[in-house]
Amino acid sequence: MIASVRGLVAAIAPDSAVIEVGGVGLQVQCAPATLAGLRTGAEARLATSMVVREDSLTLYGFADDDEKHLFELLQTASGVGPRLAQAILAVHQPDTVRRAIAGSDLATLIRVPGIGKKGAEKLVIELRDRIGPMPLGDGGPAGVLNGAWQEQVRQGVLALGWTPVQAEQAVAAVAESIDGEVPPVPVLLRQAIRLLGKTR
Repeated sequence: MIASVRGLVAAIAPDSAVIEVGGVGLQVQCAPATLAGLRTGAEARLATSMVVREDSLTLYGFADDDEKHLFELLQTASGVGPRLAQAILAVHQPDTVRRAIAGSDLATLIRVPGIGKKGAEKLVIELRDRIGPMPLGDGGPAGVLNGAWQEQVRQGVLALGWTPVQAEQAVAAVAESIDGEVPPVPVLLRQAIRLLGKTR
């Protein structure tokens, strides 16, 4: 597999670029943001992911390894092929995609052409446990993204033996009680457990 390419940019098209590597021109499919960072005649390095089909070998290129890894993770969800995965990254930055999946933000996901409500729900269900906690860049509470606290609390409640329905009810009740800044997830989880304890 070709993990990355480095060479002179020989040509730039609306959806791809040709990178000359050792005298060979490799066509690399790229999102608009990646192409915007390239200049014809200048050297470039692209992280790449090769997609092998019966009738084709296609290289997809990314500005960095983070985009590439997310591109590959997205394709592990049912119904997501390389073109749709690239479309997601063309519309949203990697961190935005992770936040949307971790926080069950369907509205953000369905902004991508080709993703409807059901497709967005599938992405969330299949990937939210694998997307990982989202760190806050400015030292926010508990080191997790505020928008993802619902999923963190839901998973915590489920792990303690409550049913999915009870977990959803607890998360909804906790959400209603928040006024202003979101407390750290451990605080929210304890609140959810107290609420559930009253219903047992």
